[in-house]
Amino acid sequence: MGIVVNQPASHIDFGELLVQLDVLPASDRILLPPRAGNVKVLKGGPVETGRGFVLHSSDYFIENSTLPIDNGICLTASLDILKAIAVGGGPASAVLALGYAGWAPGQLENEIQANGWLHCPADPELVFGAVVEAKYDLALRKLGVHPGMLSSEAGHA
Repeated sequence: MGIVVNQPASHIDFGELLVQLDVLPASDRILLPPRAGNVKVLKGGPVETGRGFVLHSSDYFIENSTLPIDNGICLTASLDILKAIAVGGGPASAVLALGYAGWAPGQLENEIQANGWLHCPADPELVFGAVVEAKYDLALRKLGVHPGMLSSEAGHA
């Protein structure tokens, strides 16, 4: 399972999503605290696009709901985190992903071994960065790769 972090969900923002989920009355949408207004809604992937996942900083944890991922990044998929963010609590940094990407057993590993993927360590800047559309270039810079040097064919150097 993976979550795409560089594709904004252009059809909805965090406040609208809270209203649709009945976490927040429509009249309170404009009263969201600044931190909640900064939560980006992303297209997490093509699988179960009606399901939401919150990637967030590790300063917020719900027992039996939060899964530590790596480098101070956690994942929570319960309404409790959305409610906490809506009232000004919750994690210091968060993005909400609708859907996820999935692979058959061994598929992703085989694609990585065939050099079908570039990958770099996740960090808060890459996951929570304010300019969603710039994350792809940021990931390439972290690898020392110039986009013009990429080929559409996978292979071995």
